[in-house]
Amino acid sequence: MTFSIRENYFRLVLQQPYVVLLLVLLLVVFFGYHTKGFRLDASADSLVLENDQALDYYRSIRARYGSDDFLIVTYTPREELFSDKVLADLRALRDAFRELPRVESVVSVLDVPLIQSPPQTLSQLQRKVPTLESPETDWGLAREELINSPLYRCLVICPDGRTTALQIFFQRDEKWHRLLRERDELRELQLEEGLTPAQRQELASLSRAFDSYSAQLQDQLDRDIAAVRDIMARHKDDAELHLGGVPMIVSDSIDFIRYDLRTFGIGVAVFLLVILAAAFRKPRWIILPLLTCLATGVVTVGILGLLDWPVTVVSSNFISLLLIITLSLNVHLIVRYRELHALAPHENQHSLIREALRSKAEPCFYTAITTVVAFGSLLFSDIRPVIDFGWMMSIGIGVAFVLVFTLFPATLVLLKPGRVANQNDWTDRITGFFARGVKAFSVPTLAAFALFAGLSAVGISWLTVENRFIDYFKESTEIYRGMELIDRRLGGTTPLDVVIDPPAYFSEFADEDWQDPQMGDAEAGEGAGITGTSYWFNTLQLQQVAAIHQYLDSLPETGKVLSVDTAMQMLSQIDQQIGTDDFLLAVF
Repeated sequence: MTFSIRENYFRLVLQQPYVVLLLVLLLVVFFGYHTKGFRLDASADSLVLENDQALDYYRSIRARYGSDDFLIVTYTPREELFSDKVLADLRALRDAFRELPRVESVVSVLDVPLIQSPPQTLSQLQRKVPTLESPETDWGLAREELINSPLYRCLVICPDGRTTALQIFFQRDEKWHRLLRERDELRELQLEEGLTPAQRQELASLSRAFDSYSAQLQDQLDRDIAAVRDIMARHKDDAELHLGGVPMIVSDSIDFIRYDLRTFGIGVAVFLLVILAAAFRKPRWIILPLLTCLATGVVTVGILGLLDWPVTVVSSNFISLLLIITLSLNVHLIVRYRELHALAPHENQHSLIREALRSKAEPCFYTAITTVVAFGSLLFSDIRPVIDFGWMMSIGIGVAFVLVFTLFPATLVLLKPGRVANQNDWTDRITGFFARGVKAFSVPTLAAFALFAGLSAVGISWLTVENRFIDYFKESTEIYRGMELIDRRLGGTTPLDVVIDPPAYFSEFADEDWQDPQMGDAEAGEGAGITGTSYWFNTLQLQQVAAIHQYLDSLPETGKVLSVDTAMQMLSQIDQQIGTDDFLLAVF
């Protein structure tokens, strides 16, 4: 810093410490008030950039073909699944879920249509669709049908017939979707054409309303999941139950973030306390750094709350990192002050602090700014939580530097220098031991580090990128156990939508009868109804769908594959001619 800035800084901090402390107190109180806006988030919005085209497309597909807003409860009874006792318990479990206020429907093995237990004709199915609870259903045939069905196998029942699944669908929240749609429309307009001042104000208002309502909805979802788990607990004696599904993963992830913040924060605070007590053994060198760390944490969290900046799984450890960085800046000042005090034990407090600040301001500034640059490199990522983490740490380090060079010296100047600390402590002995060892064995030391460098290079070449979601959690967690069971027995936990659009020329004939260039007049027929206007729903294109379906199903990585071909396989069990005749397809 220039001479004038430096002198004004010293004059303020050392000669007006009460003013500085008052300003810091007001700053901490102001941002402490805004910590109430600090929130956690594990939704899709927190994981992608604004106006992410992939997310927009995914939401449009979900709106057209159905939501993934459902829970999956796996049910593995201790007795035979198709026994009277087990089915009665399963029925009670399903009915209890249906009674929850926000549950729209529950689909279980008791509710799915059966067409081969005994075999049904189309005319019979038009009058009544039997289920496992229908009086005329043969439970032995039903078991075989469910296990071998192209639709139900690995979806509602596992291949060995021991585990079944219940899907719990929640009611669609129209207000949330309306706010999301309106906000995203303005974001898209801002990206393409720009916004007027009124539209920018509307976008800010909609964003706040959406975030606030999303937080309320998440709280409600947490209560719903807790209610589902309470119901599951009442059936634990008769069966092994696990919970899965996107809503549960989001809810539990937020709980994990909250736990990590609390655990890492407390753990690091205790660690800092022990290290400071062991290294300096003086109350002021314990209280002052911890006070600075606490103020830094409160101000940073308050800034995030004021900006409505949520913490995600990626940034959940930012508090612990920030505390450690803040402590390191404090330690630089403490060590330098103690050195100066030992060299000039009769020097006054102002001179000691002034010299400590003068000699350490520049090194600490470069330490802070290079760390900010390191975290700032994360801003160039295309992953939203990584970018947010970079911003959080950059802001936090800036706050830490300011508070360390204001709160710390302004408080210290009010204290007396005290006795000269004993510099010949255990830390000196440890560093002295290593110094003597390096000096005496310089060549072996260099050889050892060269060996470590070589091993590190080999290890770096073995690094791999892990994206198996289930491995992000401990084996003892409900997320891991539930997803592992679904992965092993029920077709998988990570959905992948493969959307196949028709050729571009088809859109020109979308509103009128058309004929595929590969299909002859005799095959096309006349008045074929939907088979004449749909690109995919006809005998020729359904063969292509079947080929794609079979290919995806043959991949070792895939679990359950569902497509139009699945429905056609089910229909072929009723009438073999349906899949070979366009007229029958149109009539059906």
